[in-house]
Parts: sequence; C-alpha cells; structure tokens
Amino acid sequence: MKAGAHGSDDTQTRNGTRIKILLTSLSAMVAETSTFPIDLTKTRLQLHGESQSLSSTNRPTNSFRVASEIVREQGVFGLYKGLPPAILRHLFYTPIRIGGYEKLRNSVSTDGSLSLSSKALVGGLSGVIAQFVASPADLVKVRMQADGRLVTRGLQPRYKGPFDALRKIIAMEGFGGLWKGVFPNVQRAFLVNMGELACYDHAKRFVINNQLSDDNIYVHTLASFMSGLSATTLSCPADVVKTRMMNQAVGKEGNLMYKNSYVCLVKTVKIEGLTALWKGFFPTWARLGPWQFVFWVSYERFRQIAGLSSF
Repeated sequence: MKAGAHGSDDTQTRNGTRIKILLTSLSAMVAETSTFPIDLTKTRLQLHGESQSLSSTNRPTNSFRVASEIVREQGVFGLYKGLPPAILRHLFYTPIRIGGYEKLRNSVSTDGSLSLSSKALVGGLSGVIAQFVASPADLVKVRMQADGRLVTRGLQPRYKGPFDALRKIIAMEGFGGLWKGVFPNVQRAFLVNMGELACYDHAKRFVINNQLSDDNIYVHTLASFMSGLSATTLSCPADVVKTRMMNQAVGKEGNLMYKNSYVCLVKTVKIEGLTALWKGFFPTWARLGPWQFVFWVSYERFRQIAGLSSF
C-alpha cells in the first residue's frame, strides 16, 4: 500500500509539474504578445546613439518618437517585428525560471519563510539557467527587432524570418554565434529575476501574512507592480549592454564594435555618458509593469482553475 501510495504521489507531482509548465507558457505568450510593441520600442531606443562615435548627426530621441517612426515606416504590424522568436524564447525561458524558482524555494522552505535575500539568490540562479537555454531565441529576437532600423533607411533587412536568421547566424558566425552576448544576457537575467521573482513573492506574502488583503487580484497587481520596478532598476544597465552585444554582427573584415561586455560598457559611458546605461528605462518599466500584471494575474488564475495552490 505504501509503495502504491508513493507511486501515486510521484505521478501527481509529475502531472502537477507538467500543468505548471503549460500554464506558465500560456501566460507568458499572452503577456509577451500584449506588451511586445513596448519591448520593440525599448530595443530601438537602446540602440540609438551607439554610432555616435562615427557620426554626430544623431539627434536626441524618445520612446514616442521611436514608436511613431516605426508605425510611419512599417505600419502597425512593424511594432511586432520579432514576435515569433520572442514567443519561442518564452516557451523555454519562463517555465524554467518560474518552475525552477518555485522548486528551489519549496525545497529550502516549505512554509515560504525564506528571507528576501535568499529569495533573491534563488530567483537569480533560476534566471541564469533559464536565460542560458533560451539565449539563441533571444539573439534572433534582438536581431530581427534591430532589422527594422535598416528598413527605415531604405536598406534590405538581414533576415527574412526567425529560421532564416538562425541559418545565417550559424553559417556566418558558427553554432556558438547563437550564444553571442550570453554573458551580459545571463547577467541581466540574474538581476531581472532577482528583482522580479523575489520582490513579487515577498510583497505578495507580506500583504497576505499581515492580513492586509486576501490572496486575490489586488495583491497580485500590487506585487507585480513592485517587482517590475525593482527588476527594471537593477537590470537596465545590463540590458543596454546585452542588447548592443547581441545586435552586432561580424563585419566583412571580421571586426566587432565591442570585443566583450566590459568594452561595450566603457564605450557606452565614455561616448554617451553614465545615464546611457538607463536608456529605455521608462519603456522597460512600462513594458515590465503590464507584462508582470498580465502574466501573474493570468498565471495565478490559471493555477486556481487547474486546482493548484497559489504561487
């Protein structure tokens, strides 16, 4: 009987894990599609100015101007350039980081009494693993988003689609080229998830444990708002470096603008100033806030419908 009960528990655990993977993927797809135009604007804004060392003709810009130029040159659907690889990325990235965080958290403390610093470490480690796996899809997404700048200049984009981008990157830069920018990518993932997961989890439990509110949509909204602000503040400098590292392709002479993350960081600060490291802060926050809201509210609701406990 005990063996049978143990086997039944294992089956239920596996089924629960599969359901959580499905629900995180579904919630991430909804959130990504809803907020992708803001992410595209953020990426273009972060890339703006990186050629100032070669030309002084770049004029100051902002999120509204960037988004307006995209719509004017490419139409409304231009705001969704790079969406397929972004969704593909989240099919790997989000289930690994969310599931990994919950698994590690519960293995260390079953009652959720971990300190904020411990939750931050667990969140960061989960993000590192997830981002390393999903880095190729993230690279393709950034390259395709940046391609829209070529279209506005009357030039042909580098890639026809995500699979064409994968093929060309491997052909020109080798299989390892799919992990270009992986170190700033992983650094950013550590900071994002350290702020996002730990802050959401801690804020939610703080409100509930102090009986300020029940476990409902209001708590999820407040916690997601706090986690988005925390994640943006911590990760924006690494995000700028990551975007620029991943966007650069090998030139005909094999030259690169940035040899590594440190060179990219120094050049960015030297040419554009320290505040350039927070380029795209408001569109990043404007995107992370709604993304967090849509994802966490959807995910918590889906878990409730599926008969699973709250995150």
